[in-house]
Amino acid sequence: MTEPTGPTGPTEPTGTTGTTGPTDMAETTGPIDMAGVTRTAGAARTAGTTDTAASAVTVETSFDWDVFVDRFWDREPVLYRGVGDAPFAEAEVFGTAVLGSRPPHPLAVPGNVQFLVERRQQTQPYDLMPELSDGSFDGYERRMADRLDRQRYALVVHRFHSFSHPLWARAQRFWAGLWERVGQPTHTAGSTLFHGSYEHSPVGVHQDRFATFMFCVRGTKRMRFWAERPWSDPVHTVLDYQPYLASSFVAEVGPGDLLYWPARYYHVGESTGGAPATSVNVGIPRREHRPYYEIKDLFRGTEPVASAPLFTPDAGPDGRLADALPTALADAVDAFAELLDEDRFADRATALALRVRTAGGFWPTRPPAGPLPLDDDTPVRACAPLLAAPGPGARRFAANGNVSSGTAGAEALAVLGRLDAGEVVRVGDLPVSRREEVRCLLQELESFRAVTRIDTDTEAGADTESDANTDTESGTDTD
Repeated sequence: MTEPTGPTGPTEPTGTTGTTGPTDMAETTGPIDMAGVTRTAGAARTAGTTDTAASAVTVETSFDWDVFVDRFWDREPVLYRGVGDAPFAEAEVFGTAVLGSRPPHPLAVPGNVQFLVERRQQTQPYDLMPELSDGSFDGYERRMADRLDRQRYALVVHRFHSFSHPLWARAQRFWAGLWERVGQPTHTAGSTLFHGSYEHSPVGVHQDRFATFMFCVRGTKRMRFWAERPWSDPVHTVLDYQPYLASSFVAEVGPGDLLYWPARYYHVGESTGGAPATSVNVGIPRREHRPYYEIKDLFRGTEPVASAPLFTPDAGPDGRLADALPTALADAVDAFAELLDEDRFADRATALALRVRTAGGFWPTRPPAGPLPLDDDTPVRACAPLLAAPGPGARRFAANGNVSSGTAGAEALAVLGRLDAGEVVRVGDLPVSRREEVRCLLQELESFRAVTRIDTDTEAGADTESDANTDTESGTDTD
C-alpha cells in the first residue's frame, strides 16, 4: 500500500538495497455506464526519462464496481479519471491530517506518523506537523516552504481513517460497493495519507501485501509498475532501479483520479515536479502474513505492565543461563496465558469480530465520544447498522467499529432490534423497569455515533437530526 516517490534521473544513489521482510509502510457507487474506455502507453512520462513502456495502464472515464471486479480486481492496474463519488474530500483530508499527526508531546513523533526532510527521517517534529491554524494544505505548504528553506519533505500518516468519523464514514460507504461483490475483509483495509514535495523514498521499488487504491486529493502523482520482479538479487526492495526502467510502465494521477493496482505488482512512486501533492491510499490485504496481523489485532492493547527490567542474567560459572525466565518475561508469559483462558479468549474474539464487522472494512475506527445525558422524552433513531453477538442470553453489541462495555439483556436487545429496523425510541415510552438499562444502551450507542437525537420542534414540523458526538466536516472533533 506504500506510495513512495522515486527518482526520474541521475539523483538516485547507486547500489541495491534490500530488506528481509515485508515493505508495508501502513499497518486502502452506484453503477455508472462504461462509455469512453481508452488505453494509454506512456502518456504520463516527463521529459528526460528514457524508458520504454513494456505495458500500459488502462484508463477509464467512468467508474463501475461490477466492471472493475470483472476486469481488474487482482488482475491489472487501472486508472479512473475524475471519480464522481469521490471517497475523500480535500478539506476533510486536511482536518484529519491535523488530528492524525498530533504528537504526544512536542519532542515526539506519533507512532503512526513518518516525517522526512529530503532523505532524513525526523525524530523530533517541532512545528513540522499540520496545524488547524494553517487553514488548509495551501497554508501548510507555505509554512513548510519557509520552515524547511524549500527542501523536499514527506508526511506519512498511517491508520488515517481512524482519526475522523466523517472521513471513515465516507470511505466505508464508497468501498461497500466492493465488499458487496468480493466480500468484506476479515482482517481490515488500511489507509495512509501521503503528502509532500518529496522526490523519492528510501523504500524504493517494492511489492506490498495489499491491493491498493490511490486517490489523488491534490497535485499530481506518478506511479511506476513492473508486472514481475525486475531484479534477480535476493532482496525485497531496490533503490537504484534505472537498469529496469525499460520493463516498467507508468500512470500519472491528478486531483480526483483513482488508481488501482493488484498486490502482485512491483511499484514505486515518482515526483512530477517540486510542487507538493497529496493522496490517500487504501490497501486491502490480499497475500501473506494474515495470521500474524489477525493475532496482533486480537491482542491489541494487552501489553502487561512492566514488573521488572527486561534483561537476561549473566551466565553462571559453568556458562549456563539460569533455568528461570527473567521476571519481566515470566510475567508477560503469565499475562498471555491468562488471556488464553477459554472464557476470556472467547469474549475477546467475539468483541474483535463485532468491531471488524461493524467497521465496514476499516478498523480501528474513531474511539467512542464521551456519553451525554439522555432524558425520558428525547426521541432517538439509529444512524448506523447495529449488531449484537449471536447466542442466547445477555450479549455484547457493536456499531461503527466500537463494542459495548458490557452485555445487554433481552429487553434491551429488543430495543436494539427496533432501532436497527428504523424505529424511533424514547426512554419514557418504555416500562419503568426497563428504562435505566435502555438509557445506558442508548447513551453508549450515541457515543459510538450510531444513534442520533431527533429535534421535533422545527417550524415545518419535520424531523431534523443532530448528533453532538460526530466530527465536523473539516475533520476536527467536537468530542
